[in-house]
Amino acid sequence: MTEYTILIVDDVKLNRAILAETFRKDYAILEAANGQEALDILKSSGGSSISAILLDIVMPVMDGFQFLEEFGSLGLGDDIPVFLITADASDDSMRRGYDFGVMDIIEKPIVPYFVKRRVESVIELFRARKTLGDKVRSQGLQLVEKDREILELNNAIIETLSAAIEFRNGESGDHVKRIRHLTGGLLLMLRDKNPDRYGFTDEEIINISMAAIMHDVGKIAISDSILNKPGRLTDEEFEIMKTHTVKGSEILELIPQHHDKPIYKYALDICLHHHERWDGRGYPDGLKGDEITIWSQVVSLADVLDALTHERVYKKAIPFDESVDMILDGKCGVFNPELMEILKENRCGISDILFSAEKSL
Repeated sequence: MTEYTILIVDDVKLNRAILAETFRKDYAILEAANGQEALDILKSSGGSSISAILLDIVMPVMDGFQFLEEFGSLGLGDDIPVFLITADASDDSMRRGYDFGVMDIIEKPIVPYFVKRRVESVIELFRARKTLGDKVRSQGLQLVEKDREILELNNAIIETLSAAIEFRNGESGDHVKRIRHLTGGLLLMLRDKNPDRYGFTDEEIINISMAAIMHDVGKIAISDSILNKPGRLTDEEFEIMKTHTVKGSEILELIPQHHDKPIYKYALDICLHHHERWDGRGYPDGLKGDEITIWSQVVSLADVLDALTHERVYKKAIPFDESVDMILDGKCGVFNPELMEILKENRCGISDILFSAEKSL
């Protein structure tokens, strides 16, 4: 098998042929007529070269849901995205599919271009996530070999600050982890779209993503009555809430032994400027345009998107597509036009990052 392979599982030969033709130009194709044949392929190959599984539900011998039960026991779910390609799009089937961890459910009849775009966007994200994961592991091993004490201290600081936020505000612990995933994904998309302007190294993306965890650390200094107020803040309360940006940077400045570390530079800037806006109407400094560092702009967008799509003490969760439209329509402030292009062009991919990160929490 080549490095990139798609496994098509469907008992109807014509359906397999249509899907195979859709992906044949860029992928090696494996076919199975039922879930048992698919499992045999996975067990024999170890799944290492398979980029995605396109799975029907209704099949003889072993149907799609039975396959998903067995597939889960193989421990490959984090490495291989599964897509249900089915004519059965009932609420019960969709719920069962997502409960099993499938990435997407695509209804038959198959529209090749539509299927190809949706599947490939997720495959690219899995590859990027694997690359980041491999880099994190590699960098971690190198740091341990060179200076284990510094590595442990850095990790302890990040974890302690994140835990402090989580204790103060119940949802924030999960929020900061999603922000890390979103930040890394958006930076990769920026780099792919304009590598000359945004030529981040993998190490820089990892450092920025880790620094993003600490974006709201200044909320430690905000009183519970304001931080967890279920209703709209008064003007006076909002002015106090806005100080969390400055408070966060002040807290980080109390760690002088890490001022020379790259992650410190990113974290300090992100804490201070993740509420600035492209048109200069943000806070605390009213920066505009490229006066705002690109990493703070990215965390700002990730922060707003996550806040819209998840429940808060003062609001219900808003559906992903509606949230994206709100941002694109300028209802959440003005953002960098390049980031808006990324958001428009990668809706599916960004949604997968956001909610895949949520499943892993």
